[in-house]
Order: sequence, then structure tokens, then C-alpha cells
Amino acid sequence: MTDPLAARPGIVVDDDGVILHAGAPAIEQRRLAEGAAIAPRGDRAVLALSGEERRSWLDSITSQAIGSLQPGESSELLVLDPQGHVEHVAAVVEDGSTLWLLVDQGDAEPLAKWLTMMRFRAKVEISVRNDLRVVGAMRGADAAERLVSAAIAPEGAPVVWTDPWPDVTAGGWQYAVAPEHPGAEYHWVEAVVDAAGAEKLADADIAGSLAVEALRIAAWRPRWSAEVDGRLIPHEADWLRTAVHLNKGCYRGQETVAKVHNLGHPPRRLVMLHLDGSDSVLPERGDVVLADDAEAGVVTSAARHHELGPIALAIVARRTPGDQDLVVAHGESRIAAAQEIIVPADAGRTAEVPRLTRLSRRKQAQPPA
Repeated sequence: MTDPLAARPGIVVDDDGVILHAGAPAIEQRRLAEGAAIAPRGDRAVLALSGEERRSWLDSITSQAIGSLQPGESSELLVLDPQGHVEHVAAVVEDGSTLWLLVDQGDAEPLAKWLTMMRFRAKVEISVRNDLRVVGAMRGADAAERLVSAAIAPEGAPVVWTDPWPDVTAGGWQYAVAPEHPGAEYHWVEAVVDAAGAEKLADADIAGSLAVEALRIAAWRPRWSAEVDGRLIPHEADWLRTAVHLNKGCYRGQETVAKVHNLGHPPRRLVMLHLDGSDSVLPERGDVVLADDAEAGVVTSAARHHELGPIALAIVARRTPGDQDLVVAHGESRIAAAQEIIVPADAGRTAEVPRLTRLSRRKQAQPPA
């Protein structure tokens, strides 16, 4: 679907047509954070699930309890592989007849294919809606109200997803131990709009993906296209808080989720990096994070924040000391980085498992009296 907003003078897009910025990324961040700008999400896509069994069926194969999701309610879910690694991520909103999944663009077709393979005899229909697009804003302000008025409403209620982050949803668990979560002011919503709805937003202030990413990273909010690397388990990114229900029935990967949470520790942990900006060099996804010249992890996301300066999210080994100064290798450059702990090294092992007293061989061998 062609983005009419991308044709404005001064709009800069990438090779995929995603709006990067509208000429002033730092100002756009402030306007977006204040709820005065909207963000066309050309890097997001829409899937529609219809049919009477859509909720119970999707509930049975994903990490989240959505079987009783009511019209207008939002959630977030993960699709895990048998070993518990994150394969797909979806924002979910129900409208009464359709379950709408909002996903990163690169995951739309793979997720639709997997869901179709898993349908079997379930009464559900799955489609990728290339005629629709996603627009985001911060809720509780003028921009969000405009999104509500522009969103499609097949059943009378606007199709608008409310991001649960950083709240801990029912059945979820928080690993981050910050006194005040930096995402406390991150009140994100995304609306599904058609061509007519996009036209209603034609005169709105625009913020590009650079602004969206900077606010997301500062809020410690993980994302499929950035933090998911084929090895990630939900615990490592503090994703249990919004996308996993620990008390629901079995689903693929559930055994790993339970074992790591109750009996072990995630092998890696998400951190935010405050980067030295003196050389005006920003790392990229995949750049190696070093601790004492040894590889400790990789950068997953990076941005320039209008208040914090250059920041990044990175996945590092659990045993990397929390007070260790790190260095990011970006080509020939070395960027000093101070870590802010998101997932602590001792995350997990929430259940105290009693140790059974073992009988000695001697006692076991004693004949009965």
C-alpha cells in the first residue's frame, strides 16, 4: 500500500519506503513523546484472523492467554520453537469478529505461513492485509485521538492496539528491578488504517522511524526485527512481563519457559548501553560488545535519543559483570559504553525447590530388623 504521507516535501525514506525522518529527528522525538505527532509504520504489517475458533486456536499454540480476549482488548504474544526460542512476535487486538495481528514487516509472510500450517481443522481463516497499514502515536494525547478517528472499525470499534509495555500483564513476570521503569511514560498505540484513514492524517505532524526507535530503546522495549536473533528466549529480554502467561496450558516451547523461570537463569541478558558520543559514531545491529577485550555480546538496536544521547540495546552473556564498562566494536571504531541493567544476572530461579535428604548406601543396605 502506497504511503501518501511519504510524498510530503522533506520526508526521507529508506530503500523499503519506510519514513526515516521528516527533516528534524530530534524535534520529531519530542513531538512524538508529547503526543503531538504520528508515526507512519511502513515497517509494520497487518494479519487478520477470522472464524469462530480464532481465539481458542491461537491461544493453544502461542505464549499468551488470549482465549477470552474481548472486543477492543489488546495483548501481545510470542511463537516459540520447541526449545523455547522466539520465532515470531505479534501485537494482538480483537474487534468482535476478527483477531488483528500487527507484526514487523519481515515477519508477516513467515508468520502467516506458520499459522496456516498449524490450522489443521480449526475454524479460522488467515490473511495478510496488504491493503492496510499501521500508524503509531503516544496514547492519551491529540495524536492518539486522531488515530482512533482514522482507524478502521469493521464492527464499530476502532482497530487500535494498546501496547501493554511496560506493565506486567496477567500471568506475566517482571525481571527488571529498576526503582522506576524507564518505560513508565511509554504509552504507545498503533492503529490499523485503510487508504481513507491515511488521508484523514494527511496534515498531521510526522515522526519517522528514527524517532520511534529512539523512544523504544529508551523504554527498554524489545522488538522482533531487532532483539530476536534465533537464540533469544523470552526471559533474556524481560518479555515475560507482556507476552507470556506463565499459568496457561501447554504450548510449543512452554517447557523451556517454565524450566528457566522456575529452576534456572537465562543464559544471556538484555542491557541498555549509554554510548560515548564524542566521535559521533553510532553502532549497528550485530556489532560486537567487548568486556576486557573479550566478546561479551552483540548490539541489537541503536539510536540517538533527544535527551540521553547515543544509546543502544545489547544482549550480553549472563556472567558479564553488571558494573563492567563495555566497549562496542563498530568497524575500526571502538565506542565506550556504560551498561544499564535490564535483566539482572540472577533473573529466574523463582521457585525454591526443596532438596530431598539422600539416604546413604549404608542405610539403604541395612537389613530389616
